[in-house]
Amino acid sequence: MKTDSIFYRLFQEFPSIFFELIGNPPEIANSYQFASVEIKQTAFRIDGVFLPTEDKKSPIYFVEVQFQSDVEIYSRLVSEIYLYLRQNKCPNPWRGVVIYPSRDIDTADRENSLEFFQSQRLRIIYLDELGETTSLPIGIATIKLIVETEDIAISSARELINRTQQAVNLQLPQKQLLELIETILVYKFPTMSQKEIEAMFGLSELKQTRVYQEAREEGKLEGKLEGKLEAVPKFLALGLTVEQIAQALDLDIIQVQQVVQQISPNQ
Repeated sequence: MKTDSIFYRLFQEFPSIFFELIGNPPEIANSYQFASVEIKQTAFRIDGVFLPTEDKKSPIYFVEVQFQSDVEIYSRLVSEIYLYLRQNKCPNPWRGVVIYPSRDIDTADRENSLEFFQSQRLRIIYLDELGETTSLPIGIATIKLIVETEDIAISSARELINRTQQAVNLQLPQKQLLELIETILVYKFPTMSQKEIEAMFGLSELKQTRVYQEAREEGKLEGKLEGKLEAVPKFLALGLTVEQIAQALDLDIIQVQQVVQQISPNQ
């Protein structure tokens, strides 16, 4: 799963989610711009940096997404931060945030970085310890979907999509958020086609999204009637209704019902 690119897209399109994640008001994101930065004359690259747009007293946030064990992550991150501050002559204070999928990946030695943890300049977030998806804000729940097991991800994604579609006064752009959820699902279920994912999660809204339209233009979602009818049993096994299957495959409800009637006697 290409977590780096997903997190970069997530924080670039929805910077408010990061500030919610660290316990700050999401509105603070309006005063920041997000970027991935490279430290000159070194091989260092910091996954993401939230830079204050005006206020020289607001902290710079350095973000590292760490999905593999790295015993040197903290010493390296601090080194990268100070090199960046030196090269860019930043007057702002700084904070570092390391995001892990789970606590067992955090195997790094903290001995030489204790003062940064004690002063809360460095902070650790374990995604699997954020809480139940249903009780989390939509943005944070979307992040947690990345680390859910496949069976839990199915129910969590359905619930999250329903919440997103039904939310009143949603602070995040609904269309972009649904696209991001779809992207996460594509990475989590690499053997499933775009059409299967849409049908599996009832993503009728995604027919208007960029991802769907691009796929349709390339002919990926087009198929002969025979092929569509052959896909009906698989969608039935996923628990979809006749109406959902018809919508996903661009079939008449009667056509789907006929297939259901044909396979029912054999079950």
